[in-house]
This record gives sequence, C-alpha cells and structure tokens, in this order.
Amino acid sequence: MPIFDSIEKALTVGGKSIPVDGVLSIGEHGDYPTNELGQKLHPRRRFFTEITDAFAKYGRVVPVFNDKHLGPQWKDAKWMYDRALKMKVPFMAGSSLPVGFRSHRIEVPMDSEIESAIGIGYDGLDIYGFHALDCYQSFVERRRNAEKGVKSVQFLQGPAVWKAVDDGVVAKDMLAAAYAIVRKPDAKGMRTDEDAALFLFEYTDGFRGAQFMLNTVNRTAVAVKIKGEKLLLATSFEERAEPRFPHFAYLLKAIETMIHTGRPAYPVERTLLAGGILDRALISRNREGKKLDTPELAIAYRPVEYPYAPQPDLLAIPEK
Repeated sequence: MPIFDSIEKALTVGGKSIPVDGVLSIGEHGDYPTNELGQKLHPRRRFFTEITDAFAKYGRVVPVFNDKHLGPQWKDAKWMYDRALKMKVPFMAGSSLPVGFRSHRIEVPMDSEIESAIGIGYDGLDIYGFHALDCYQSFVERRRNAEKGVKSVQFLQGPAVWKAVDDGVVAKDMLAAAYAIVRKPDAKGMRTDEDAALFLFEYTDGFRGAQFMLNTVNRTAVAVKIKGEKLLLATSFEERAEPRFPHFAYLLKAIETMIHTGRPAYPVERTLLAGGILDRALISRNREGKKLDTPELAIAYRPVEYPYAPQPDLLAIPEK
C-alpha cells in the first residue's frame, strides 16, 4: 500500500485524477489538544475538507467513510454533513459496535412501539460516550414514526444521577436489565460509582432518552421495552474476543457495500444526531447540568434495515 505525504496525493495516487473507488478517513490517532468540554480535537473536519477539496479540483466524487463521530464539535460535524450534501458525496460515519457482535440476539422490528430504552456505556465521556450513543440510537430510531431528532439535552453526574433514578426519571427495572447484561470487571454495584454520569435527552416526538456512563462496567449495553411485551429486551456489544476485534470486519463490509453501490449502507444522520447529543451533553456538563434546548438537533431521517454480526454472507458481493 503506497503512503503519501498529503491527502490530495493519496486520493490521486500521486497522479492527476482520482482513480480510487472510496475513501476511509480515520482522523483519530495522534497527539491532539483537548478543549474545555473534554473533547479531543481530532482533525476530522480538516481531513474531510482536504478530501472534498480534491474532489472539487479533479472533478470526481467517490464515497467517503468517516471513522466514529463527525466533528467532534457540533459546528464542525454540521459543516461536514452540509458539505457532503452539497457535493453529493455518498457519506457514512459511525461506530463499529452497532454492526458488530452482541451478547444476545434481540429483535426490535422497525416501527415498533418502543415505550422506553436505557443505554449503558463506559470509560471516557467523549470517545466512548459516542460509541454508546450510536448503539442506543441504532435501537430507538426503530420506534414508530421516528426519526425527527432531539429537542433538549441535559447532563447529570454523581448523586444527581441516582436521584434521577430514585425519582422515577429513569425506570429502575430498565436500568437493572441493562446493567445485568453488561460485563463488569468486579462485583461492585453501580451506585458505588461516584463519577457516574447520565445523558438525558428528549426527542421531538416526546420519547425520552437516557444514556448512563459508568465506571463499574467495561462494555456497552442497551435495554428496550416494547409496548405490550412483559419481557425487557437487553443486549451488550463487542462481546467476541477472538479473532481480535472482529467487529471491525462487519463495519468494513458496510463500507464496502457503499463503495460497490454508491449508496450508504445506513444513514449518516444517525451518527450526526448521536454526536450532536454528545456535544450538547458535554456543554450541559460545563454549565453545571443546565438543561439545553437543542432545535439544531431536529435531524429527521429514515432508518434502514442493516444486519449485524455474525453474517454468513460476509464475503458476498453486494447486489446492485
């Protein structure tokens, strides 16, 4: 694989045209500053700027995948999304986890009457908070008449988290179901976590989102309650250890599908919305937990059916 010293040279393979069929933009690894919100300022907008500048210069657009969330700051994420729309770039982004391995195969049919859903994540609020929100959104986008976006976001931490649970803001049985299914490094209960965090967000259709970030777990999980069903559905993500990191294979398959067909395998708007919720939650944290109105997150899109691991047809050529 040839290595070049600029994005333009990589896209042109050192020539005067764009002969490549697609672009993977992984603006993550490296020594980058962290802002006052705790966001590591990965150069994703800069990478996308140089990619699309090359498209414009050489008169050819090809599909682009952006690893993890856009931005990570909202203004940069929205700029990237708008530029992709304007230039008609087939565009995907997001976490590997929604299409990777799960501990339990649970079925949430499209257009389900989802009454509530609880997410659990772990580790850093910025990078792992996005993984958790992308997994969460991949379920709740399947509710009836979704998706039209989020109208408010709030961040809670420490005792305020457990007060919200005790006051019924978050259903205890839903939280227990998600916590029971997720891997825990030790036997400590969740309430021993003095730094527990909770993202609360309300969708424009009135559905209430809740994403916990806990130090007493080391996996991501989601629990879902469907109207009329007594059983709570719950699963955790990234469960397979061998071969190493196999969930990335299924993300690459989704990207490959986009490159073959010229159409995203699933909507980039899911990533845009999940990243926007995270950005606003971190701003709320910086403002001592103030609830923020978020009209800018009125992001409407139509979810699609896309399979997750394991898939027997991993190496199959996508249908045109």
